[in-house]
Amino acid sequence: MTALLSLANVETAYHHGRLLVLRGVSMAVPAGQIVALLGSNGAGKSTLLRTIMGSIPDQPQKGTVEFLGRRITGWDTEDLARLGIAYVPEGRGIFPELTVEENLRLGAYTRRDRDAARSDTERVVARFPILRDRAGQLAGTLSGGEQQMLAIARALVMSPRLLLLDEPSLGLAPRVVAEIFRIIREINGGGTAILLVEQNARMALTVAHHGYVLESGRIVLEETADELRANANVQELYLGVGAAPSVKGWRRWRERKRWA
Repeated sequence: MTALLSLANVETAYHHGRLLVLRGVSMAVPAGQIVALLGSNGAGKSTLLRTIMGSIPDQPQKGTVEFLGRRITGWDTEDLARLGIAYVPEGRGIFPELTVEENLRLGAYTRRDRDAARSDTERVVARFPILRDRAGQLAGTLSGGEQQMLAIARALVMSPRLLLLDEPSLGLAPRVVAEIFRIIREINGGGTAILLVEQNARMALTVAHHGYVLESGRIVLEETADELRANANVQELYLGVGAAPSVKGWRRWRERKRWA
């Protein structure tokens, strides 16, 4: 299947190149699919999304990022949004001092097709009726789940080909998490590809088609979502069976030659 987004040997560092976080990362997101990126805290998952979006100055320091067959390494975030990539960061990134309606309007700021943008905004709001009811309310007064819905809705107003989601379930009640993942599946059903970073691996692998495991800045495993769910090591590390995730665990399993 044709890759919508692809990364080849990407290396990203902080502190003027002294702290290497991503180490030769290669991966792909096929058109129309959900790809889950799993990994323990500090593995580099958020850094990977920020690298794709060009929000880390002068990074990546090595490797290439391509979207729709075009090299986008070093592009400005605004240009990437116009090209068709939308990003919902960890913590949602909404403007709490603005109303719900004003936040949604900002989602269309990169679009030049104003009539189509208004039509898309109306369609997005129809998908999130709670936001229509809260249109004049300050975003900062919404519940956590409502704020997450607003962040996703604002991204969809951009009419993206690819949606990057960073920890969409973070801090939400189980009932709200289920609703967020229902929305994610629905968005993908409309043809939008999604790269999903999510600590709730069980939910992520329920909606994903494919997945990668990132540890210490390296991809250590790539399989279909079904294969990852059935993988004993993934079950132990990420699905709540056995020990918590650890780099030591990956090394131990490599020594046992479990990775093909």
